[in-house]
Amino acid sequence: MPFKIRPATPRDEEAVAALLQSSYGTLLADAYDPDVLERALPLLTRPRPGLLASGRYHIAEFAGLGPAGCGGWSLEAPDQPDTPVELATGHLRHFATHPDAVRQGIGASLLERCVAEAKAAGVQRLQCVSTRQAVPFYAALGLRVVGPVPCQLAPDITLAGVSMVLDLRETS
Repeated sequence: MPFKIRPATPRDEEAVAALLQSSYGTLLADAYDPDVLERALPLLTRPRPGLLASGRYHIAEFAGLGPAGCGGWSLEAPDQPDTPVELATGHLRHFATHPDAVRQGIGASLLERCVAEAKAAGVQRLQCVSTRQAVPFYAALGLRVVGPVPCQLAPDITLAGVSMVLDLRETS
């Protein structure tokens, strides 16, 4: 079934939250301790208003069925939105695919869109902090593992992540 990708807007906040909840709640269940994941999900599934309004965050939709995937990129690091940025580096942000829509090219199409936009903006490198279970997805699309990184979501909630990078100067 064909899907279309469009830029997200602030009006998509509720739909993106539902997609993130469905995706992360299901797809991360085997990768993380259930207690940690239960406490982390409310923080992980909260859409970022600035990202939704940026024009750099996208939604993939099947006709009439609502969002099946989402993801985007920014020049700002996810955990430091107000710090000066280096134009050469961008950050992949908040990717998710609905559990019923995995392995249909949605995530790859969203990532390809982000790579093309970032290259057009002069970005030379994209970084991301992947969840454990998403490492194979990102690796299949050319990102390389830098190493483990703790994601401090709240003072008492840390989720194990994996730092990954894609050198855009090496992609066609």
